[in-house]
Formats: sequence, structure tokens, C-alpha cells
Amino acid sequence: MNEILTQEKSIYIQIKEMIEDDILRDVLLEEERVPSTNELARLYAINPATAAKGVNLLVDEEILYKKRGIGMFVAAGAKARIANKRRERFYDDYIRSLMAEAASLGITKAELVRMIAEAPEDGEPG
Repeated sequence: MNEILTQEKSIYIQIKEMIEDDILRDVLLEEERVPSTNELARLYAINPATAAKGVNLLVDEEILYKKRGIGMFVAAGAKARIANKRRERFYDDYIRSLMAEAASLGITKAELVRMIAEAPEDGEPG
């Protein structure tokens, strides 16, 4: 949790996504305690209510759960739920628009597949 908050999107969404990222990267493991809203607020110099809003979204999505008097914990299956949600979002955010742009440029699906196959794995220009 050492990322820097930006102005690009709501702070509570960024807090939510940072916790999700830490779960995906195994920084936070299932059944492990996550930083409290007060700890998040101090770390990022934000209002605890803002941190709580991001954490509560993860509770609503069953990514985190509360142990009364102890804190918030990563739920069993959280990593898989996050990965599945992000795969679906990846398709909607990138693949659909990629296919539409390719079609407008006259690039066939076969050409697009070839381009992807030839692209470097790290995403850097060839």
C-alpha cells in the first residue's frame, strides 16, 4: 500500500482499487487483516470517512469482511472474485473498443490476432 493518490478518480475508489491490487499481488492474503480506515487515513492523509467508503465497497462485494473488535479481513475467494471482475472489465474496456477501432481501420480479426502475437510481452514497443 505505497501507491500515491491521484486526481484522476475519487479517492475512495483509489483506496478500494489499491486494496484489490494488493490482494491480486498477494501482498494481502486471504484471511489476513487489512489496514484499518484510521491507518489508511493517516497513511494517505485523507478523511477516515473517505477511507471507510472505499473499504465498505469491498465489504459489499464480499472481498473484505469485518471481525467485530478486531478489524477487516480479506475474505476467502477474494482474489478469484477480483480477478474475474477485472477480466470482465478488461473485455468491456479494451477488447470491445479495440475491435471497433480495428474495424474502422479495416484491420481484420486475423490481422489483429497476428499483431497481438507479435507484440512484446512487456508491452514495450518492438
